[in-house]
Amino acid sequence: MLKIFNSYTRLQEQLEVDKKKTINMYVCGITAYDFCHIGHGRTFIFFDVVVRYLRSLGYALKYVRNITDIDDKIIAASLKNNESYISLSNRMISNMKDDFSALNILPPDSEPRVTENISDIIKFISILLNKKHAYVACNGDIMFSVSSYLNYGALSNQFSKILNKEINISHYSTKKNIADFALWKTSKSSIFVGWNSPWGNGRPGWHIECSSMCRSAFKNKIDIHGGGVDLLFPHHENELAQSVCIDSNFSIKHWMHTGLVIINNEKMSKSLNNTLLLRDLLTQYDSEIIRFFLLSTHYRHPLYFCYKNLSNSSKLLKKLYLSLRGVDFDIKGLDIVDNFKTDFYKAMNSDFNTPLALSILLRLSKEINKFKLIDSNKASQLASKLRQLGSILGILLKDPEYFLQNNFNCNNSIIGKINSLIYERDKARRVKDWVRADRIRKELLELGIVLEDTSFNTFWRSLQ
Repeated sequence: MLKIFNSYTRLQEQLEVDKKKTINMYVCGITAYDFCHIGHGRTFIFFDVVVRYLRSLGYALKYVRNITDIDDKIIAASLKNNESYISLSNRMISNMKDDFSALNILPPDSEPRVTENISDIIKFISILLNKKHAYVACNGDIMFSVSSYLNYGALSNQFSKILNKEINISHYSTKKNIADFALWKTSKSSIFVGWNSPWGNGRPGWHIECSSMCRSAFKNKIDIHGGGVDLLFPHHENELAQSVCIDSNFSIKHWMHTGLVIINNEKMSKSLNNTLLLRDLLTQYDSEIIRFFLLSTHYRHPLYFCYKNLSNSSKLLKKLYLSLRGVDFDIKGLDIVDNFKTDFYKAMNSDFNTPLALSILLRLSKEINKFKLIDSNKASQLASKLRQLGSILGILLKDPEYFLQNNFNCNNSIIGKINSLIYERDKARRVKDWVRADRIRKELLELGIVLEDTSFNTFWRSLQ
């Protein structure tokens, strides 16, 4: 039985969903004002694995991942670039899709945008006003009143000291309570981007946007709600408060949050100017190496980024591909039950323990290598299982020869020389010129190339 750590209860809880019913899963997507960084990669690769795993268990799943395409950051960036906010957000959404496709992140079933949901947002703000959960501030903005929701702060368990601290509105122009937040921001200048509403021209606050898109997609029942831990407060806290105040029957069974990315012992952030863009990383490493690296740390733990760890992930992934080399792993209709499959699912059922799952794949690859020499049929069966389990993590989807040669750091002329020497060695072996064959093997070894002879072919791999 799958157990998931629930950020709300701070406990591991069983996912109790009837397989005849659809799992509703919502993940907060990007704010489209800049290129995606490794933090985005970590979050969305992890939830991509969640989707793949749940479907491998036989669950029907509706996966919704929103896009924030209007926001203060988007407007500021568009003004800086001297382009419209629409042009900027569309450009960044296109770049996001390119990056995610390169990383083999499956597209969600639905990808709503804020600008497509303005009418629903206005409707939900009206409900909150009518229920006295919101008020009109002196500057015309519509504010959510946190003191009207007695359970505010239960999700994040943060800022409990300030949640009930009343302040003088004349000293703080928009709030009755320091924790109150904007539902609707009224236009205050000629360059303000906005829509007509009962409260004048304006645009929605960040938190009400997700509440609206959640309700539009799932009504009032969500099984899994996810995002980065940086969204836990205030975004998810505020989102939950609004949604429950709109509909007291609203519920989210499991809250899931991915940990921070740490670079040079500091939290990765734009303010520290230490962000690492996905597109830059993809020019240096194969997409599956990046996935392997990001999944090698448990999703709730901080991820410490360094190139040494990426290189280690590259070596480990190459070991997996080497075990697939030279065996028939595309055996149709094969579903052997063995300790490797059992252990893999046990790891994934324990709050998606991907580091343990990867270690099981490496153990399986050693078993394949052992049987290559003594039982090719058994080796093929195990290789098929490795490929199948790897696909749940979004890895081992490429042709082994293609992956291994494309992740060998040398130019085409060197690869051409290697293949030419292997061809000459094969000719020498056919006429039993063992001296020449051994000389070529040593020449290749000096180039850092190790040969692997099978009964029907010769493969090479790098010692790098």
